[in-house]
Amino acid sequence: MGAAVNSILLEMQPFLKSNQLKRLRDALKHAFEPKQQETNKTLLQAFLTAKEVEGCSLGTLQYYEDTLARALTVIGKPIGVMTSDDLRQYLNDYEVTRHTSKVTIDNIRRIMSSFFSWLEDEDYIVKSPVRRIRRVKTAQVAREVFSDEELESIRGACASKRDLAIVDLLASTGMRVGELVGLNVDDVNLQERECIVTGKGNKQRPVYFDARAKLHLVEYLETHTDSNSALFVSIDSKAKRITVGSMELRLRNLGKKAGVSRVHPHKFRRTLATHAIDKGMPISA
Repeated sequence: MGAAVNSILLEMQPFLKSNQLKRLRDALKHAFEPKQQETNKTLLQAFLTAKEVEGCSLGTLQYYEDTLARALTVIGKPIGVMTSDDLRQYLNDYEVTRHTSKVTIDNIRRIMSSFFSWLEDEDYIVKSPVRRIRRVKTAQVAREVFSDEELESIRGACASKRDLAIVDLLASTGMRVGELVGLNVDDVNLQERECIVTGKGNKQRPVYFDARAKLHLVEYLETHTDSNSALFVSIDSKAKRITVGSMELRLRNLGKKAGVSRVHPHKFRRTLATHAIDKGMPISA
């Protein structure tokens, strides 16, 4: 059908101005392509299904659905006729009425951009209205990282071989806390100083740890005599896999004991990335 539309446009080109040709093209596509008749709800569900296939987590999918469903309801127009001004007005009203930050507004804009770009790629719409909406400028906040002295203080505050292994594994790999608690003993290759983590979208990747982390892991695993497959377990008679909440709480307590402020798992990840950039690694990597 696209070839027929292009043929009509080519034939009418000598008789119409550019803006008239554009209107004719939009009208022909709207008339001939059945995808244009899909409802907002159907298109949203199709987008979410595509994202699920791509490996988005359930939490991300729910965030996308809530954000987009709210916007579509408030704007109250069929997706095919929504304009850049409609979306700008929604973002402005959302910021004013909810007193949200610029970061939140830009997050909504990015989700809209992903949605409408997908609709354009799949030929549900002619052109994404988000293309004309520029990224929302936000204040750049310097993120804190650990100094070498602070890392040593945290290590010194560890009262168990488990906690020392956790700190060194986080510091040398920069893995996410969810990836850390999800590790099993069989995921760790001490000989190669490597472990396989399962990240976002259930994607697996290898990460590598340093010699210090290996030594402390060996010492910890000698005490790991229970039958639980989890690498890190609670230090009690139950020996259950440690949870994200328990891991975060334990690190906060270590920080208090060491006199280091704001100790949390992601700060280890940020520290590793910052040190890598300082040593010349490209930011994109």
